[in-house]
This record gives sequence, structure tokens and C-alpha cells, in this order.
Amino acid sequence: MKTNLNRHSYYPILFLLFLISGFCGLLYQIVWLRLAFSSFGIITPVLSVIVSIFMLGLAVGSLAGGKYIKALTGRSGLPAIVFYALAEFFIGVGGLMVPKLFAFGQTILLPAGNFDSFRYLAFSAFILGSSILPWCICMGATVPFMMAFIKELNRDDIKGFSYLYLANVIGAMFGTIITAGFLIELLGFNRTLLVAAFSNFFIAAVSIGLAFFRKYPAAGGITANTKTRAAETHAAVKFSPYSAILFMTGFVSMAMEVVWTRAFTPVLQTTIYAFASILAVYLLATWIGSWRYREQAAVRHAMGIPRLMAFLSFFSFLPVIFSDPIVWRMTCIHNFKVSQAIFTLASIFPFCAALGYLTPKLVDDLSQGNPKSAGRVYAINILGCILGPLCAGYLLLPTLGVKFSLISLSIPFAGYLIYEIKKIWAKNRRYALSTTTALSILLIISIFLLSSYEESPAYRPGVVRRDYVATVISCGKGMEKRLLVNGIGMTNLTTITKIMAHVPLSVRDKKPESALIICFGMGTTFRSALTWGIKTTAVELVPSVRDAFGFYFSDADEILKNPNGMIVVDDGRRFLRRTSEKFDLITIDPPPPVEASGSGLLYSKEFYDVLKTRLKDGGILAQWYPGGEEKILKAVAKSIQASFPYVRAFRSIEGWGFHFFASMQPFDMPKIATFVRRVPIAAGEDLVEWTPEKSPAELYGMILERELPLEKILTPDVTFSVTDDRPFNEYFLVRRLSYGLQNRKK
Repeated sequence: MKTNLNRHSYYPILFLLFLISGFCGLLYQIVWLRLAFSSFGIITPVLSVIVSIFMLGLAVGSLAGGKYIKALTGRSGLPAIVFYALAEFFIGVGGLMVPKLFAFGQTILLPAGNFDSFRYLAFSAFILGSSILPWCICMGATVPFMMAFIKELNRDDIKGFSYLYLANVIGAMFGTIITAGFLIELLGFNRTLLVAAFSNFFIAAVSIGLAFFRKYPAAGGITANTKTRAAETHAAVKFSPYSAILFMTGFVSMAMEVVWTRAFTPVLQTTIYAFASILAVYLLATWIGSWRYREQAAVRHAMGIPRLMAFLSFFSFLPVIFSDPIVWRMTCIHNFKVSQAIFTLASIFPFCAALGYLTPKLVDDLSQGNPKSAGRVYAINILGCILGPLCAGYLLLPTLGVKFSLISLSIPFAGYLIYEIKKIWAKNRRYALSTTTALSILLIISIFLLSSYEESPAYRPGVVRRDYVATVISCGKGMEKRLLVNGIGMTNLTTITKIMAHVPLSVRDKKPESALIICFGMGTTFRSALTWGIKTTAVELVPSVRDAFGFYFSDADEILKNPNGMIVVDDGRRFLRRTSEKFDLITIDPPPPVEASGSGLLYSKEFYDVLKTRLKDGGILAQWYPGGEEKILKAVAKSIQASFPYVRAFRSIEGWGFHFFASMQPFDMPKIATFVRRVPIAAGEDLVEWTPEKSPAELYGMILERELPLEKILTPDVTFSVTDDRPFNEYFLVRRLSYGLQNRKK
């Protein structure tokens, strides 16, 4: 039996449903992106496709949902919330289907060719798109569907979009924090998807209950006044400059997020939590800005567009200021013990809060609560969100660098103020003069006085290279040369990287014929392997890292002309899946730190399962582990042991880090005399190039002395390992918080 429910009593329920929906949306984006990386490679095109398809689906769903919801409710006689329930149900189905679709697509791509990158990328984009687009369209449709239901409850509600936007943003913020901070570490990716899918099913069930078990005032159609407002809105969508502002805010905000990530990496580091913190602050600020707009709109005191654009003009320069290393240091002097990370994250807060105020205001003003109009104008904003990251990643950052990318993205807001300056001058000359003067000063300071880590004096003499993946800095002289990627030190000139080639190549009785180096770095291991006179392939994800080879070695040009050598720009796992070649040695030197985002894909059992199929009989895996948390060392060892029956572990000659050697066949480390006999003359000379006071025999003897029995690492309590589903090394917040609490109790 249906019961009466005041129409305003529905609003808290709808708010909660949309909050949960926003939570699920961000959860899906985080998990789907990681699953795509494991299936198709940690490469920028995969990231671009996932983000673009996600946003494209939202735009298409927003447009289509707004266009057809009236016809759907009219023909069926059902309330709009029924169609909202169906959309949420299909989103939940998609959450369960996407991993299977990715796995199926990966199988289809295996015959796509070894090095035909264009064909592979085209097929990858098609499979990624077809796997997630339908469910993203459903996500986009939820906004106009729920807006239509709000209109059925209250014809005069013209702020429905901002109400739902606020709920969605709050849910998205909690989705980011809870998913990255807790769920994935505790449940793994697949079970985390189950949480989201069943949350969508719960939303669908509650929505159906609201439709059929409650009685609410019938909409009775759209009034003439509403039709007039809608017609005016459609004209506004086509001709109003506010539509251009909506596009611009979407474009700039998403482009800035890409630039912030690269600009702040030296401070926030490369862990999952660093990226999640940027997104969480972005969403928290958007939430507060949206809430403030709703509060002021309720009393008809919402800020005007020119004032908001002025705020955005000023606030957009804060990240430029806080990307300067000198400012980082100033935040921690004297009695101010606030970490650089907090100041850095705080610099984006005002800008995001202003955007959180502006975006729902514009959509409310343009749509007047009409679902069709809201779908159109919101799609304009999302279109900007699609193009912004592509422009930032492929155009601005490679050509302009961090500082000038941020400045160029700030200019559109100042441009709007210039466009409106006559009107502002006519109303308030003092305000117009002070605003333009302050902006001019900010611009001059940013261009001529501020810098980013790319121009830091600490990296001189050096060379800065930029591409769509990263900013690569090569700096230093002699043996003090360093390689930094996005301001994070990757490696230096060390004999450890020579040992990664020479020791495992000496293990087999049979002379080796081929080697594969995953993670090129400075190129030391690649250069060392070539001294054995064998075919040597190196795989590197960042093009500029490959291009920096000549900075570190004066003989780089000669080495690159060696017919035995080849450097491939690709993801290591993707390369292994695509190639049919087998190798005597595969050596892996993952980027530090061991907790780096995405690094789990180079330590996981699934990765080793793929890798061992590319080893010849008796072939050796040489896995470098740079050091870190003891439990992560144990988890990595457990993963290697789960794939290889024969494993040996050694501490490095410099006292930090570990070499793991593994094979599918039994192997013994050669005696010192045997090692010396097997190593070619050129290889022996290369091994001691930086330690002329020691002989090859002495260096190898130091390695043998540092063997660490595997049973000392894999104690009986080690039940955890690194897998694709649960990357133990990357997600560590819960266990470290738990460990800290236990120590406090003691």
C-alpha cells in the first residue's frame, strides 16, 4: 500500500542516493584505470583513453538523458526515478563486467603484432572504449534523470542541478579517500568493485521503492512558464558567453590537475596517496564551493560571474607560486612546522572552491532546472574536461614546462576580465584598477621571478627534457651525475647496475645470446650487457629517459649504432605480452621508491607468470629490489617464489637493496674462477670501470658473500604477496597506521 510522503521529505533521500552514486563513480574510475594499466600497459595513451572515454560517456549520457527522459516518462507513465534506478542498475552490472571485458580484450590483442604500436594502440583504444563507454553513458544519464524526478516533485525547483552536483561531489571525495586509502588495501581491486556494484544495486532498489511504495504529488506536466524559461535557456546555451565559460572551466580545471600532478611530485612524491590527495583536495574544495553557492542562492545573494572570474584569476596563480622550490623551503622555516605537502595542497584549494561555486551556478542559471537544458550545458562543461587533460599532457607540458603551463592556463580567466573591463570600470573604477594592477603584478612575478623544480639551481649543470609522460632532468658531473623523473631521483652511476647484467649472464654454462632490460634508466645495464656481444633489448616507458643516454656516457652514440642493441619505448609488461622472442636474461630495475604508483605491476605474481614464458630454458630473471619496508621485501620474495621454483637472493655490494635471481630450472652461482673464465674481456673491463681498485673476481666475491638464504626472508608468517589484485607494496596506509597504533599502546 502506498503511503503519503511530503515532497520535501524526498530531498534528503535523493541527496543520499546521489552521494553514494558519486562515491561509486570515483571508485570505478580509480579501479578501472588500474585494471587497464595491468591489461594494456602503464602508458600515457591508456590513461588518456580511460579518462577521455569516462568523460565522453558522461557527456553523451547527460545529453541523451536530458533529451529523452520526457519521452520515456510520457510514453511509459512511469516516474523518472524508475529510469534513474535502471541506470544505476546497469552501472552496477558494468562494474562487474569491465574486468572480464578487459581480460577478453587483452586476449584479442595478442595477435596484434610485436612492434606495430599504432595498430596495437588503435585496437587498445577501441577495446577500452567499448568496455567502459556504455556504463559511463549510464552515469551521465543519472543527472538529468534525477533532475526530471525533482521536477515531478516540485515544478518550481530551478536549482536541482546544483543540489545533485553537491551530493555527487561529496560522494566523489569520499570515494577517492576511502577507495585509495582503505578499500583496495583491505579488499583488493575485484572485491572493491563488488562494493561499488552492490551499492549501485542498493541505489536502484531504494529508487524503485520510492517510485512504487510511496505516494508523492504528480508532476502534471510542465507549466507554460517553465516552457518559456526552457526556450530562453536553449537560446542561452547557443549564444551566451556563459556557455563558453562552462567549457573553459572544464578545460582549465582538468588540464591544471594534470599539471599540478607533475609540478607537485617532488613534494608529494609518487605514491598512490599523493595522487589521491590532489584529487581529494580538489573535490573537498569543490564541495565547499558548491555548498556555499547553494547557501547564498537560497537567500538570493549569489556572487556574480565577473567577481567569480576575478577570484579564479588570482587563485589560479597560487599553484604557480607554490611550485617554486624556494617557496617550499620558506613554508618550513622558523616556528612553522607545517609540512610542504600541506602548503602545496592548500595552494589549489581556493581555485577549486571558486570553480565549485561557479560551475553549478552557471548550469542552474542556464537550465532553470530543466533536465534537457541541464544535460546540454553540463555536456559542454564535460567536453572541456575531455580536451583539457589531452592538451596539458601532449601539448602544454612537453613544450612549455610546468611553470608556463600553469601561467598559460591562468590567462583565460584574466582574458574574461579584460573582456568585461568596460562594464567593471563603469560600475567601480577603483575595483577595476586595483584588480588589473594586481593581476599584472602577479603575472610579471610569475614569469620573471618564480621558477619550478625544472629550473632549480640544484640541478645545474643539467639538461631538462619534457615529453607527454614526464619531465626528465639529467644533472651533475663525473660520477655525481643523476637522473630525475618529475623531480624524483631515479638512479646514479653505480656498479650495482653493472652487476644486474654481468652476474646473471655468467650463471649459465652455455654462452648467452640475448638479454632484455626492463627500465632503461641511465642505460648502464644496457651498455654492460652489450659488452657480452649479445642481442640486447631495453624497454623504457619515458621517451626522454632514452634520449638522455648521451648525457651519462661519452660513448653513447657508438653504443646506439651497435647492431646488437635496441631501445623500445613501451611498457615492460605490454612488451612481454606482445613479443614472441625469448631471452637468456631478463633484468628488471623498477623505479624507486618501492611504493611508487604502478610499481606493483613489476613485482606481482602475474607479471612473473608472463615473464617466465619469455625466458629460454635455463634463462635467468634478475630482479632488483631497492629496499624499503621489510614486509614489502617479504611480499616481493613471496611473489617471485610463487612463480619460480629456484630463487636466490643477495644484498648489494653497497649495502642497500637486493638482487633476486630466479629460474624455472635449477642453477648454481658459479665459483669465482668460473665467473672470471665466463666473463668476456670487454665485460670484465666494464664491470670494474668505476672501481679500478678491485678486480672482477673481487666484486663477484663480494656478491657471493652477501647471499641471504630465502628462508630468512620467507619466514612461516609470510602469507602476503604482491598480486595484480592486491599490490601490497603500493597500498600500505592501513597496516602502517595499525603498526603505529600498536607501538603507541606498548
